[in-house]
Amino acid sequence: MIYFLSDAHLGSLAIERSWAKQKKLIEMLEMMSKDAASIYMLGDMFDFWLEYFIHDPKKREFSPLCKKLRELTKRGIHIHFFTGNHDMWTFGGLAQMTGAEIHYEPCTIIRYGKTLYLAHGDGLLPSDWQQLYPKSVQKQIKRFIRLRKIFQNPTCQLLYRCLPPKLGNKFGYAWAKRSRLKEFAHPCPYKGEDKEELVLFAKDQEKQRNHRDFYIFGHRHIELDLQIASGSRVIILGDCFKQWTYAKLDHHGNLTMHNYEQ
Repeated sequence: MIYFLSDAHLGSLAIERSWAKQKKLIEMLEMMSKDAASIYMLGDMFDFWLEYFIHDPKKREFSPLCKKLRELTKRGIHIHFFTGNHDMWTFGGLAQMTGAEIHYEPCTIIRYGKTLYLAHGDGLLPSDWQQLYPKSVQKQIKRFIRLRKIFQNPTCQLLYRCLPPKLGNKFGYAWAKRSRLKEFAHPCPYKGEDKEELVLFAKDQEKQRNHRDFYIFGHRHIELDLQIASGSRVIILGDCFKQWTYAKLDHHGNLTMHNYEQ
């Protein structure tokens, strides 16, 4: 079996009893490990993760999860960690702590006879997005793209890593908290097949003859299993702090969505 999950946002200052969420996530991973060949974590597992040049005591908070991932890799389970927009700032430390393979970009894999496109989902847009969206939405997208470029800029990353962890974490977790509270106050449900950016991205890929059987994303905190006209299925995984949803691909190439709480 191959499992897919995303968006735990561990350490969030906006989520109550974050330590309990980590414990539950570890239990969920242990459940998966009973028949898992691989586990794909598609981003934002942490609400803020950045590796500084000096020791960061805050990382001890996540030792239980990191130890569990290390244990699973030693048991022969392949752990794949995709960086999200909240935990993209890993520079080898997370891989060393967990044994996971880190993916900084989307990738396409073939498993059990099926082709899967895997990505966190932030920043993925159809090639004609400027024609699809009104100017007000275009401005928001352009603002996000500019911000993402700053976050991914090597010089900006270098300078931030020079900060004392206490100061860097204070700013990083506060920024993440503001984002989470904004989401809680104004949730964005599924926009519909003709407006949901990740669905439009998948359709655009199919239009360009980049066929995949499954497109699997995180990021949006909604649960979606949608078959589009090409026959491909678009999967948005939900999250692991409210919905506790995940996907499973069996040896016959059948992909199903599940809820851990059930």
